[in-house]
Amino acid sequence: MTKADLVEEVIRITELPRKESETVVETIFESIISALRENDKIEIRGFGSFRTRQRRGRVGRNPKTGEKVDVPPKKIPFFKPSKELKEFVNTTDAAEPAAVPTTAPSEAPR
Repeated sequence: MTKADLVEEVIRITELPRKESETVVETIFESIISALRENDKIEIRGFGSFRTRQRRGRVGRNPKTGEKVDVPPKKIPFFKPSKELKEFVNTTDAAEPAAVPTTAPSEAPR
């Protein structure tokens, strides 16, 4: 699934115009990236959590020359799926996850 597919799904479910749906998807990604830059943990119940992990510096090798190269320490993003997501991915039936609405807002009970 691509970002464009996510936008299409937002359009289908919410009936928002394309531009607004693109803004929704972009805002979610930008919020996650911003939080990770600040070393905040993002937890989405029933889905999983995002956080950063620190990688230690190390000595690597340039594959072309074989020369030793110092690789500095760096942060990497890390995703840990929730127990519910793991269970859903491993079930054999084609049921939809309960957290995902399957009707448009105009059809949903209020």
